[in-house]
Amino acid sequence: MRVIASAILAIGMIVGAWLITDGLRDIRTGDRYVTVKGMAERDVEADLAIWPLRYVAASDQLEQAQKDIQRSREAVERFLGKYGVAADQIELQRLDVTDTTTNPYQSQPSPKRFIISHTLLVRSESPDQVRQASQAISELIDLGVVLSSDYGPSGPTYLFKGLNDIKPALIAEATAAARASAEQFAKDANATLGGLRRANQGVIQILPRDQGAGMSEESQASKTVRVVSTLEYYLD
Repeated sequence: MRVIASAILAIGMIVGAWLITDGLRDIRTGDRYVTVKGMAERDVEADLAIWPLRYVAASDQLEQAQKDIQRSREAVERFLGKYGVAADQIELQRLDVTDTTTNPYQSQPSPKRFIISHTLLVRSESPDQVRQASQAISELIDLGVVLSSDYGPSGPTYLFKGLNDIKPALIAEATAAARASAEQFAKDANATLGGLRRANQGVIQILPRDQGAGMSEESQASKTVRVVSTLEYYLD
């Protein structure tokens, strides 16, 4: 029985040693990989502009304030039409009427009792027209329109909707760039590039083409779409 037990123990030790050795070999093989990044960029132009225009009128008489705000609205619509913004691209988003005498938190009396404000929202798929209009906004002031930026941004917001159209090509470019880097690394290390171990597409970013302090992507019509992919390849 002792002989049999010893034989079983010896066999178990041999098998265990073989498994451990094989496992270590797998670990060493698995550790031989390289991590690389590939980047692709594309310059694009915004294809949608959104511009809230807020203007106000004030008077001691409600009827007069209403007349003044209507004149301002007509002036704004004529101004936008001058730069090619059609009527169906403009809508009244907000209307506020304030009676300053009903405000219990106002410490000083207001010089005008009634204040009416309109917010016209411009939504155009011709951002160049909106940009030209926004750069000539002083014309509205010359026409007596009192503009306000109490709510929302003071200028247009430019958006790019065509991301899905260029996304596949960008990812392919970023992946190819990453693989080229991996191949160069393997060559320098006197190794052979193996199969793909892991892939991370990364985040697709839309950045302002001209980057600087205080310059947001939404305020610029010219943008840069960037993709950074992270890949891991085995090294043989």
